[in-house]
Amino acid sequence: MAQFDGRMAIVTGGAGGIGSATCRQLAARGAAVAVFDRDEAGARNVADAIRAEGGRAAAFLCDITDRPGVDAAVAAAEAALGPAAILVNNAGFDIFKPFLKTTPAEWEKLIAVNLVGVLHMHHAVLPGMVERKYGRVVNIASDAARVGSTGEAVYAACKAGLLGLTKTLAREHARDAITFNVVCPGPTDTNLFEEFWRGAANPDKLMEAFRRSIPLGRIGAPDDLPGAICFFASDDAAYVTGQVISVSGGLSMAG
Repeated sequence: MAQFDGRMAIVTGGAGGIGSATCRQLAARGAAVAVFDRDEAGARNVADAIRAEGGRAAAFLCDITDRPGVDAAVAAAEAALGPAAILVNNAGFDIFKPFLKTTPAEWEKLIAVNLVGVLHMHHAVLPGMVERKYGRVVNIASDAARVGSTGEAVYAACKAGLLGLTKTLAREHARDAITFNVVCPGPTDTNLFEEFWRGAANPDKLMEAFRRSIPLGRIGAPDDLPGAICFFASDDAAYVTGQVISVSGGLSMAG
């Protein structure tokens, strides 16, 4: 499949589970992939693996909370791989605590990564897409944004903010032929979920509860997400914008 030939895709949090799976799938479908992450060594490992398979990729150190750093990383990626046609905002961070046990300092960190960082990425990448009259933006939120999640109040609020941001930008830039859509993972076997699981009072009981509550009988794997992400990034979705889809094994069935 070569549906992304000639297109450059930026993926934030590209060294992580969902991010790396998405980078590999975009590259397998022909995209030149810019792997953005604070973990520069991890990003390089992903880019190296893609190139070893015959794909095009390069790694870029990027802390999305640092706007000058974002601007520099986007400029470097476009100089190396071409203008950005696809942006996947995947980087995220969570602290698993009941709201009344969280602190304002923790709120600031959560908001900086999960909301302000995504604003930085949009603000840095969108002008070029507007100029070229083409773009696909896929924001990775969470089912916590759609149905809530105990112990994730501020994270859920940030991810809900992404839904409003996505729908608004979809309206503002529809005439620029730029689409904006959201993928909401359910519980997925990533490092973030492992932190949540290990912090539980009874991790085995929690995992069994997830398995029982998810109709498909298991938590998600990182490789379950790129199909939906690549659909929104493709021209098959050229007439789809401002939409939200859950990839959760049926745990949430929001209309």
